[in-house]
Amino acid sequence: MSKVNVNKVVVAYSGGLDTSVIIPWLKENYDCEVVAFVADVGQGYYELEGIEAKAIASGASECYVMDLKEEMVAQYINPTLKTGACYEGKYLLGTSMARPIIAKAQVEVARKVGADALCHGCTGKGNDQVRFEGAFAALAPDLKVIAPWREWDLVSREECLDYLEERNIPCSASITKIYSRDANAWHLSTEGGVLEDTWNATNADCWAWTVDPEQAPNEAEYVTLKVEKGEVVAVDGEAMTPYNALVYLNEKGAKHGVGRIDIVENRLVGMKSRGCYETPGGTIIMEALRSVEQLVLDKTSFEFREELGVKAAQLVYDGRWFTPLCNSVLAAAEELAKDVNGEVVIKLYKGQAMATQKRSDNSLYSEEFATFGADEVYDQSHADGFIRLYSLPSRIRALNAANKK
Repeated sequence: MSKVNVNKVVVAYSGGLDTSVIIPWLKENYDCEVVAFVADVGQGYYELEGIEAKAIASGASECYVMDLKEEMVAQYINPTLKTGACYEGKYLLGTSMARPIIAKAQVEVARKVGADALCHGCTGKGNDQVRFEGAFAALAPDLKVIAPWREWDLVSREECLDYLEERNIPCSASITKIYSRDANAWHLSTEGGVLEDTWNATNADCWAWTVDPEQAPNEAEYVTLKVEKGEVVAVDGEAMTPYNALVYLNEKGAKHGVGRIDIVENRLVGMKSRGCYETPGGTIIMEALRSVEQLVLDKTSFEFREELGVKAAQLVYDGRWFTPLCNSVLAAAEELAKDVNGEVVIKLYKGQAMATQKRSDNSLYSEEFATFGADEVYDQSHADGFIRLYSLPSRIRALNAANKK
């Protein structure tokens, strides 16, 4: 592959082995200045501790660390949740939802420092390369994109570690790392190791955040979520920002082993992959939002919202956030969520998050109409005419068939 000419490149930097190698590799192979960009999306203090010094030690001229946590939850996670998006019935899109805001912030840094190129550390096998480069195409089509994993001949962790050692570049990574993990405020994913054989059951090492449900407390815990316009605005009676509410619920959910899934998913690039995802707070929030919808949305509106969820999951997973279609789906979900106001009590117990109480001023549920006891509001004889009209096509089809005999 022929190399493009660049003067200054902004690399999405995590402080891990791959991006520690990428910085000196870029300088050697492109003879350019390298600026490191770090997105704080809630991956945790230990991943960010000393990261600026690490980037400079690897050869970066500067390192920008941007706090994106509140914006990510408010502007990317919440809008997606209103659609009900859940990829292939299980995955709550933790990695996928973080990529658009990271890419957008990376472009902003590139504009600020006058860079003419962007770089990411995604492999040629994964979905993230599409998500980043799709966002770059929509936001900065004039900037060149460098993807080292599609260019260099380094093929193993050993080779990457040797590369750094030869250049006296410090790195805390080791050869013994088995699993590939991605973390943010919404979730933690684990891939590789024993998970590469689908006949292997997961072990304790496959989970890094949540308590094993079998070891979770024997006493259930209850949390109360207040929802306004499809968003959680308060938990247990205390008003919270979107990010703080998520952090609070993450702690509660993780303690009870809530939010674990083991899935074999269809990647955008064509292959299947297996991963363990932990989304404790997100699982609680999804249960609460869907519970309020059950009260508020009429049948056809709910069916349409479910269609939106399937479409949104595909768009977000496939890295098509910055597209007119995605904007349209999110706008439709926003409109449906206007009346999704209410309060829900969620029971947390042994890996489960289950709504036990729900109410809404906009509820369409009427005990008077729904009761199995005597009532004075519903004339059951009216159902006769409704059923005759509802089943009319079937009646006509059957009569036509009989006349042809």
